[in-house]
Amino acid sequence: MIELATAAYSYSGNDLLKDLTLRLAPGSFHFLTGPSGAGKTTLLRLCYMELLPTSGLVQIFNRDVTTLSRDEVALARRRIGVVHQDCKFLDHLTVAENIALPLSVSGRDASAQESNLDELLAWVGLAAQRNSLPPQLSGGERQRAALARAVVMSPDVIIADEPTGNIDWEMAVRLLNLLVELNRMGKTILIATHDLNLIRNAKTQVSARVLRIHNHRLQLAGADL
Repeated sequence: MIELATAAYSYSGNDLLKDLTLRLAPGSFHFLTGPSGAGKTTLLRLCYMELLPTSGLVQIFNRDVTTLSRDEVALARRRIGVVHQDCKFLDHLTVAENIALPLSVSGRDASAQESNLDELLAWVGLAAQRNSLPPQLSGGERQRAALARAVVMSPDVIIADEPTGNIDWEMAVRLLNLLVELNRMGKTILIATHDLNLIRNAKTQVSARVLRIHNHRLQLAGADL
């Protein structure tokens, strides 16, 4: 689904990432770890086409990203749900309206999806917050709303950047369980995190591959995780 072959990304002549080789097979579960500033977010941005490689190959759904037109990129992105670290919402819209935004942007009739939206809100435990505004949500509720927004289009791949970084352990486990459940439904999952305890918890539930960025390169993490 997503494949990198000796891909690299440089900025202002400096190599941020190099010799990247990665394959996200359908239904796989991957963690990406490494110290702050190692390039985790940059690698994720390559995987959802916000950045293009400066060399090497990045293929999304068997297409070289450098050959895609703007419209083709937009169509491909609909198959990738992204949970960003900062969880930005439109504060004048309700939780339900924020989650439904990708449907409206894609030209779908959001009102026709009401029953599916209600089911999604219940699944992430936000049915009672349906008509709340984003500033009224706790950190954990915002993260679950961000996950709901990422999956509302039923994407094939879900990419999450430090989704549990600003919430307590109990809520982090709850969010992780939702991602594990999505994986069991056949979704491909890639999570960037510095939380090794979260990774250890996940490995008791799902067969997850753990990758680490070290010295600008991607490598398999050790068995000590």
